[in-house]
Amino acid sequence: QVQLVESGGGLVQAGGSLRLSCAASGRTFGSYAMGWFRQAPGKEREFVAAISWSGGTTYYADSVKGRFTISRDNAKNTVYLQMNSLKPEDTAVYYCAQKTYASSYFSLNSYNYWGQGTQVTVSS
Repeated sequence: QVQLVESGGGLVQAGGSLRLSCAASGRTFGSYAMGWFRQAPGKEREFVAAISWSGGTTYYADSVKGRFTISRDNAKNTVYLQMNSLKPEDTAVYYCAQKTYASSYFSLNSYNYWGQGTQVTVSS
């Protein structure tokens, strides 16, 4: 069993920054790719960013490219999402997830363990 616990969410003004963390326990963290997703009220959960098991490859949604950075520390079993230049449209609950060996990094169906989420609110 895998447990994922997100932290670091909060209220920030537009243009500000936040750093989300996701601490993992359970099966070998360093063997699996990880992803961040978000869900705004009334909308479907959407892909934000993902990182390969080694950290050598990253993927981003077009809406966050150049503003968000995903990283991981396998020694600490933690994945991060640095969010800069935040916009009101970034307001959502942010979830981290552990990927299966499915090919797509972008699909929700490729992830089988999810955290409980952390709220990010960006005021204008």
